[in-house]
Amino acid sequence: MESKAKRRVATENGETGEDLVLATLIRNGDDLGPIVRHAFEMGRPESLLHQLKHVVKKKEVEIEDLCKTHYEEFILAVDELRGVLVDAEELKGELSSDNFKLQEVGSALLIKLEELLESYSIKKNVTEAIKMSKNCVQVLELCVKFNKHISEGQFYPALKTLDLIEKNYLQNIPVRAVRMIVEKRIPIIKLHIEKKVTSQFNEWLVHIRSSAKDIGQMAIGHAASARQRDEEMLERQRKAEEQNISGLGDFAYTLDVEEIDEESILKVDLTPLYRAYHIQSCLGIQEQFWEYYYRNRLLQLNSDLQISSAQPFVESHQIFLAQIAGYFIVEDRVLRTAGGLLLAEQVEKMWDTAIAKMKSVLEEQFSHMNSATHLLLVKDYVTLLGSTLRQYGYEVGPLLETLDKSRDKYHELLSEECRQQIANVIASDTYEQMVLKKDTDYESVVLSFNLQTSDITPAFPYIAPFSSTVPDACRIVRSFIKGCVDYLSHGAHTNFYDVVRKYLDKLLIDVLNEVILNTIQSGNIGVSQAMQIAANISALERACDFFLRHAAQLCGIPIRSVERPQACLTAKVVLKTSRDEAYLALLNLMNKKLDQFMALTENINWTLEEPPQNGNDYINEVVIYLDTLLSTAQQILPLDALYKVGNGALDHISNSIVSAFLSDSVKRFSANAVMGINYDLKMLESFADEKFHSTGLSEIYKEGSFRGCLIEARQLINLLSSSQPENFMNPVIREKNYNALDYKKVSSICEKFKDSTDGIFGSLSNRNNKQSGRKKSLDMLKKRLKDFN
Repeated sequence: MESKAKRRVATENGETGEDLVLATLIRNGDDLGPIVRHAFEMGRPESLLHQLKHVVKKKEVEIEDLCKTHYEEFILAVDELRGVLVDAEELKGELSSDNFKLQEVGSALLIKLEELLESYSIKKNVTEAIKMSKNCVQVLELCVKFNKHISEGQFYPALKTLDLIEKNYLQNIPVRAVRMIVEKRIPIIKLHIEKKVTSQFNEWLVHIRSSAKDIGQMAIGHAASARQRDEEMLERQRKAEEQNISGLGDFAYTLDVEEIDEESILKVDLTPLYRAYHIQSCLGIQEQFWEYYYRNRLLQLNSDLQISSAQPFVESHQIFLAQIAGYFIVEDRVLRTAGGLLLAEQVEKMWDTAIAKMKSVLEEQFSHMNSATHLLLVKDYVTLLGSTLRQYGYEVGPLLETLDKSRDKYHELLSEECRQQIANVIASDTYEQMVLKKDTDYESVVLSFNLQTSDITPAFPYIAPFSSTVPDACRIVRSFIKGCVDYLSHGAHTNFYDVVRKYLDKLLIDVLNEVILNTIQSGNIGVSQAMQIAANISALERACDFFLRHAAQLCGIPIRSVERPQACLTAKVVLKTSRDEAYLALLNLMNKKLDQFMALTENINWTLEEPPQNGNDYINEVVIYLDTLLSTAQQILPLDALYKVGNGALDHISNSIVSAFLSDSVKRFSANAVMGINYDLKMLESFADEKFHSTGLSEIYKEGSFRGCLIEARQLINLLSSSQPENFMNPVIREKNYNALDYKKVSSICEKFKDSTDGIFGSLSNRNNKQSGRKKSLDMLKKRLKDFN
């Protein structure tokens, strides 16, 4: 009932339920956004506006009631404030009275104070007069002393005296005429001293520039000597470590450090510079002298950075670089000892200018060079310059990076030189095995390049399996490695073994291997040359391990780190591929030679009337050639290669025998001709077995043999000699005895198998029933082969 009454009262006051909700939200400080959004969504914004106006009117009434309630308290506060104002006026009057009394008392004291100050002023004037009289005497004495210093050329004491007059006595000279004379003479004297000192300084500038080259050369010479000592020490250390690893004993080595006396390098007198700077500072124009010194030295630097076109850079680069080195050694000395004459920022700016110019000059000159030797010569001197100036705190990294950018060109030039040398070596090679007559030859040719196949020293004279190409090529590669290390050492990177290895791989693959491949593919070599090239490649494969160790040794890294299997050169695999290419070339050439011998099968009488007593004549030449070929291969080729050569030769002979039966020139053949080929084949099989065992291949290849390469020819002869040739069509028998034969070939050959023009085995059919049965079996084979085909 109460809530209903409230709603009724609200309704009577013009307030609806929505007005109450809105008023509550405003009182609580809640967000009205949802209500406003809802009103617009419902299309009733006027109703919301009316409600807001109603709430505003209600709040205005509440404010008015609040003001009426506190009106009386406000009136009381204003009355209290007016009372405070009356008290402030009384206090102001009291303060004014006290101030008047104080002024009356202080007037008498002020009069006494003025009298006292006047007395002090008189006393001061008298004292000043006495002091000025003394100053006159002292100034005259100093002027006499000053004149004496000037006449003797002692500018610094003269300036000190002049400074003393100017600062302490000049303004106190009582005689105006004397003071004016002194004042006029001081600037003239200072200008005279400045000119004299500047003249002496200019002479020093000329002298220091002419001395910079000698200073630079001496400093770079010290750096070169230090580098040589370091390299010798590292070489002794390396040898000691190697001997220690080999168990040859313990070795101790020490590092001798030699202190370089800067005075022994900088043999130049900087006294004129110090004197000039000090006197200019005394004259108060030190900033002007700073600028004068920096500007003139910068002009000298720009002049030094210009290269002469009258002389090749490879001849003038040492003077050019030594001049720059001397210049910055002097500047470093000035920066450290001249007491602020030169700022570190200025030296840095000059160094940046020099670096930029030197980089530009080197890049341009390197681009024109076509000799690896010249490029290395310049690079070495630049790195010595870097080592020298690094000791004086200069950042030489950008200069060394410029050398690093040119390393590809250097190695291209070096590779081309090596390519020409290797090409000349191979062109002049006789492809004959080297004969080493004494142990020193063996050590210099075989051991020095890791070419030995056994750790046992052979008896002399020793016939090496390779020709002169191998040690000559190894020497060229070794010199290439040395050239790589020489260029990359003392550069921007300290660990450059991987880079040397990359270029070594590139040389072996793109130069050495390519030249060898070109020789193999040229078509100008014979069987013996191809065999020797294959043997040479095998030796070069072994030398790859030496190349890697030698590179590691020169780069200063432990040799054991490159003896891991995964550290081998890619070129070793590529050379192996080239060796296989040489084997293929050898086999092709060998097959061509064998074809010449096998062509003699055309001279065989394929229609013999009588059984032969032995083989055909051509087979003797084939066996002699094979014996010579395999004997030579046994001396210079590894056993796996020997196995490939023997297999290839005998397999080709087997194919040639089968091809002889298929030849168009053979219209028909008799059983007697087959018997003769059988003699030939037995002779070959006997030779194959003997060679397979005598060469030691039988101990390695347990499941294979040279005889197996003749299997096709053997099965064909067995088939033609069989009393029941039709068994060829029996799958079990064929798989067991004739699995190497082809249906079509057998069919073509059997069609030619006749003994007379009367028919197949015509001459033999009347002799016995056995021959008749064989003829029938062969006829059956022919028929079944025709049906099969």
